[in-house]
Amino acid sequence: MKLLVTGGAGYIGSHVTHHLQKAGHEVTVYDNLSTGHAWAVADSELVVGDLADTERLGALLERGFDGVLHFAAHIVVPESVADPLKYYGNNTRNTLNLLQGCAASGVRRFVFSSTAAVYGIPDQASVAEDAPLQPINPYGASKMMSERMLSDLGAASDLRYVSLRYFNVAGADPQGRLGQATPDATHLIKVACQAATGQRDSITVFGTDYATRDGTCERDYIHVEDLATAHVRALEHLDGGGESQILNCGYGHAYSVFEVIDAVKRASGADFPVTLGPRREGDPPALMADARRIRQTLAWEPQYADLDQIVRHALAWEQKTARQNA
Repeated sequence: MKLLVTGGAGYIGSHVTHHLQKAGHEVTVYDNLSTGHAWAVADSELVVGDLADTERLGALLERGFDGVLHFAAHIVVPESVADPLKYYGNNTRNTLNLLQGCAASGVRRFVFSSTAAVYGIPDQASVAEDAPLQPINPYGASKMMSERMLSDLGAASDLRYVSLRYFNVAGADPQGRLGQATPDATHLIKVACQAATGQRDSITVFGTDYATRDGTCERDYIHVEDLATAHVRALEHLDGGGESQILNCGYGHAYSVFEVIDAVKRASGADFPVTLGPRREGDPPALMADARRIRQTLAWEPQYADLDQIVRHALAWEQKTARQNA
């Protein structure tokens, strides 16, 4: 298929772009490179542009695409609390711009990068797709609004979509070609691996008084390679005439912040300093996916559902980055 990938030069988008290329699709990446990198798109066409530039976006969509995969977004929860309009502008309004362009150009397949943050603080540890949407931060709210627009457009037109609600994405390409290269990233596993490789002096644990096993936040970590495979499966589902779907992307088991830090220390052999800090605003205590629907609907079988393996791949990427920056 001829595909447009927004945000395809970023962490998750670039991994998906590589998987799409491997599957034989023709990929065009549209990215403003605010957090992405041109080298990450490999042999795909890169069009540098912003979703706020509706004229440039519309001209690109007029080429005709069989499907769109939409990753471009701001994703830092504390920043969304401090600057909510930035998130409603880029995540919600710019998704509206993209959907308007898709509707005008006849795009019929759409895969959306959503988030478990739409659930807020769920009533139970394992959250299914039909759980109430009650985000507690503007990031989650901005994605929830985008999901609603996508659902309404799907109901009013022949566009079909798969909305993938990510839990905590981590890891890197096992061959070391790609990894999380976002400046000032806040993802726990990346930050811990940076501390282990001397790229940070220490790591801070935000909150140790949650009602969890060890008092720290618990999250369901999914390897970026398994997530990339889920996107390819979602596209195949739509291409085969499948109905629109909302699907959780996780493994169904959670690890605490302390457990992740211990895993990084084991893998690296480095005993980096850990500082205990206050809670961050907007962080739910625990999030874990009920991932039965995606396995059933897309026949998705994870290959990297192991925290130590996720950490090893993330650590290898940070070791490579540290050598390059030395």
